[in-house]
Amino acid sequence: MMGSPGPSEHETVGAYALGILDDAEATAFEAHLATCEWCAQQLDELAGMEPMLAALADLPGTGSPAIGESLSARPSPRLAEKLVDEVSERRAQKRRKGFYLVAAAAALIIGGPLTVMAVNGGGDSGTTATPLAATGAKAAFGTISEKVSATDASTKVKATVAMEQKDWGTWGVVELSNVKGPLKCSLIAVGKNGERETMSSWSVPKWGYGIPNAKTEDAKEPLYAQGGAAFKPNEIDHFEVMTFQGKKLVEIDA
Repeated sequence: MMGSPGPSEHETVGAYALGILDDAEATAFEAHLATCEWCAQQLDELAGMEPMLAALADLPGTGSPAIGESLSARPSPRLAEKLVDEVSERRAQKRRKGFYLVAAAAALIIGGPLTVMAVNGGGDSGTTATPLAATGAKAAFGTISEKVSATDASTKVKATVAMEQKDWGTWGVVELSNVKGPLKCSLIAVGKNGERETMSSWSVPKWGYGIPNAKTEDAKEPLYAQGGAAFKPNEIDHFEVMTFQGKKLVEIDA
């Protein structure tokens, strides 16, 4: 007769059945599985349960007696509760790990359509949400010699795009002023072939950027955002600053 397993030896059977172990964990468990009749039996019993366990793992209150009791008698409710808890924790760990990796990668990317934001304060206190690389973008803007500017007659928004050719395309920094929020905007490069590429995106707080008569110094300062496009500079017809709702704030001829 098989003895009752110790929790430390067999706790990964549910995660293995769901396929959420990493390569090292899966290899270690398979070595254990080759000599463990109990785990082999539990693995057979868990076959086909992945969709149900995965769904339960995403629900609030997972691991409660009610969830365990709602599962079938094979495996036992006690084991089912443990499996749901295990799946919940492992899926949460993977989500956290994935989030940190994405955040780190975004912070390291120079150019591209993603702008990483750092929020200082909140609410209506007048504190701003500014790009993490805003200081670097402003400094880079001053070092690039090729610049094009435009002011929209209707919106009064002014934009200057500094651009520099790279092996991979065009790196650009936009200086944006006289824009009021709240808005979410993008800098778009439009090619002579009609193709459109988003170079960068950002948020504008309600007090705006580059407002000459603003009450705060932050609102008087222009916005600087950087990004990249696959176009070579001579392939770009013009740039557009667009809101996420599709309104064009300003168009700048390249």
